[in-house]
Amino acid sequence: MGMVGTVGLVLHPQRDSKEAMDTILSWAAGRGVTVLGLPEEVGRIDCSAVAVDANALVERADLVVSLGGDGTMLRTMRLIAGRPTPVLGVNLGRLGFLAEVDVSELGGALSAIDNHRYTIESRMAVSGTVGETRVRAFNDIALVRTPGHGLAAVTVTPSGSPFVSYAADAVIVATTTGSTAYSFSAGGPVVSPRVEAILVVPAAAHSSFNRALVLPADEEVTLEVLPTSGRLAVEVDGTVVGHLSPGEQITITALPGAAKVVRLGTTFYERARRKLRVDGSVEVF
Repeated sequence: MGMVGTVGLVLHPQRDSKEAMDTILSWAAGRGVTVLGLPEEVGRIDCSAVAVDANALVERADLVVSLGGDGTMLRTMRLIAGRPTPVLGVNLGRLGFLAEVDVSELGGALSAIDNHRYTIESRMAVSGTVGETRVRAFNDIALVRTPGHGLAAVTVTPSGSPFVSYAADAVIVATTTGSTAYSFSAGGPVVSPRVEAILVVPAAAHSSFNRALVLPADEEVTLEVLPTSGRLAVEVDGTVVGHLSPGEQITITALPGAAKVVRLGTTFYERARRKLRVDGSVEVF
């Protein structure tokens, strides 16, 4: 008996997902599998997927399929966070780190998963409180300068021990999943997602110490906005969710194994080489 009785869908808000939807619905119809989707997403497509709210989708799905790119995949992972339900990323546009298959490979991928021919890659999240809201990120939480309001001047305190103060355009607290996103563009290290660690990376640092920190996942880290700082935007996986003013702080903790991503044979290093356009080392003569 196959493992998949119900498939949940999360769709990119703009990209054309009709071909992928047709593939999923055709595959499901041949196996008596129920397909669920969020009302605002499947409602704009003429299809037979059952519209349910997010709670019902999370509770009922044996597999969640993300149709889009890395942004859609991150949203899907936040939706399913803390549950053992595996997530399959389907690429509808540019190559992403988190997507596992293209649309042309989707039917075979669903059959492989149904027949238990896949592996799981656990993904860590980071979490903090902004105002009264608890937020969760699979890439990063960043304190970002607001144009016209000065630099991000932030003290970094891991595990209760003040370590460094950065003056920068932003201070990024990233997971190893996020090491190839904003953190990478700021000069941070590329880290395998199998490593459970927290990265603290300054973007365009104006301070004499401009190195990134790598902290163990069992240590929380506090970022305090200094009196010399401007008002900072708090970005969670690239979306502004609030602001911090001088004297305010955020404490960020790791959530190991917060999501389960389906892998069907590709490795992190293969994906990283393609996405980052790694051409190899200089030859030594």
